[in-house]
Amino acid sequence: MITTKQRAFLKSLASKLDPVFQVGKGGVSEEQIKAIDDYLRKHEIVKIKVLDNSLYTAREAAEEIAASIKAEVVQVIGSRAVFFKRNAQKPVIELPSNKNKKK
Repeated sequence: MITTKQRAFLKSLASKLDPVFQVGKGGVSEEQIKAIDDYLRKHEIVKIKVLDNSLYTAREAAEEIAASIKAEVVQVIGSRAVFFKRNAQKPVIELPSNKNKKK
């Protein structure tokens, strides 16, 4: 589970990204889910776009994909969704911690 601070950090990273995958009228396929999972294993963050002709909303597609690959949905805005999944062996993104939290 990512914290609010970490989510904000990931959103700032995602704002510079272009969508790598698209969900069309065929919906979310097993091959697509595997490809997204493989991409996340290497990059830890990915943005997808749900096309207008899709039977899914961006939120529905994001929830289905995240549940299938055990990833975090960072945000869903319009037709785009951003996912994060930590690579335990080789972390790529250094998330801010809450250890320096003021009381």
